[in-house]
Amino acid sequence: MSQPRATKVLVIGYVWPEPRSSAASGHVMQILDTFLQQGWDITFSSPAGTGEHRADLTSLGIREVPIELNNSSFDTFVSELAPDIVLFDQFMMEEQFGWRVEKHCPDALRVLETSDLQSLRHARHQRLKDRLKASDDVDDFTGLFAPALREEFELMADTDLAKREIAALYRCDLNLMISEVEIELLVEQFRLPRNLLHWCPLMVDAPSAPPPAFEDRAHFLSIGNFRHAPNWDAVLWMKTTIWPLIRAQLPEAQLHIYGAYTPPKATALHNAAQGFHVMNWAEDALQVMSAARVCLAPLRFGAGIKGKIVDAMLCGTPNVTTPIGAEGMCGEMPWSGHVARSAQALADAAIKLNQDKLHWTQAQQAGAELLNKRYRQDIHGPALIERLEHCRNNLQSLRNENFTGSMLRHHLHKSTQYMSQWIEAKNSSQ
Repeated sequence: MSQPRATKVLVIGYVWPEPRSSAASGHVMQILDTFLQQGWDITFSSPAGTGEHRADLTSLGIREVPIELNNSSFDTFVSELAPDIVLFDQFMMEEQFGWRVEKHCPDALRVLETSDLQSLRHARHQRLKDRLKASDDVDDFTGLFAPALREEFELMADTDLAKREIAALYRCDLNLMISEVEIELLVEQFRLPRNLLHWCPLMVDAPSAPPPAFEDRAHFLSIGNFRHAPNWDAVLWMKTTIWPLIRAQLPEAQLHIYGAYTPPKATALHNAAQGFHVMNWAEDALQVMSAARVCLAPLRFGAGIKGKIVDAMLCGTPNVTTPIGAEGMCGEMPWSGHVARSAQALADAAIKLNQDKLHWTQAQQAGAELLNKRYRQDIHGPALIERLEHCRNNLQSLRNENFTGSMLRHHLHKSTQYMSQWIEAKNSSQ
């Protein structure tokens, strides 16, 4: 008796995953690992060039197939592969390849993995720029942090990016959302059907060994990919405002800043005399996090949930962040450190954690409890598989109920198809 055919999955990535460089790539790798545990047959494709720190997917048994934008060679590739599930990593990949998948593999479940709502992140960035232009005060940003969902909607609603991104969510059969806050924003304000969304946060396993103790750690740490605009903005805020406040009270304090793709403008901020060390890329992010006493994540804008903070909790490192950094991460549970809204409050909280062992230990324990309750791979992985299988088994009825998505596919995919075919024809004539 023949064995049933393994489920075929095609993942179309905006970039090749670099899990040690960004939380978004880390989340993709967690999803891929969940699929591998099911014995699924996985192919990963991307039109991007290879990055410096890309993961070796082939060593995991995942096929790597480069693809091209605006090229009908993808049509032949996807037809021959005949995937059961196609996962788009970022909505731009759905815009580029969604119509081709629908045309050549109409029965494939189309899933969008968002990592964060890019339109929300970009709108918040613009709000910060406007605030900085309007005032020289770089300390208190209370007015920017955690506004009502209606305010976030009004911030996003007129932007082209939001219209593109939310249209892509409608066109897919299922969308993986990393933040419950973003789910509520989409459902309550943009009126997206809840059955199109699935909460899939970062998924981790519990540490196998206890983390280093208070006495075995030293210094402050900040970490994040420099290509991610919120991280660079946080470094600037630390350099100009927050770190001088900490050093005023702790003259011997040291801050180590790690991040992939460190640009010259970041390296130029390095100043050993000020205890401000720009360290470039960390070969082992968890190792350097475990050696630090306090993680600083003063994010003034952003979206999704923060991989650096999950890493800090994994390493038993209390953190100090803003409402943006903590958004969607703890529910009703105690935070693994401090959440503050001004530079002075962030500095005071960081100093207290660094100096007060009892307070630090309580924050460390809160992080361990958060991981156990909200981020376990053995809970979210099976839940994701169950949801995907449910969608596959009820695909036609789900699509019948999503007329808006069908309408958007009809109009956008036709225009995208004709534009893509024009570009391909133009390129071939040159």
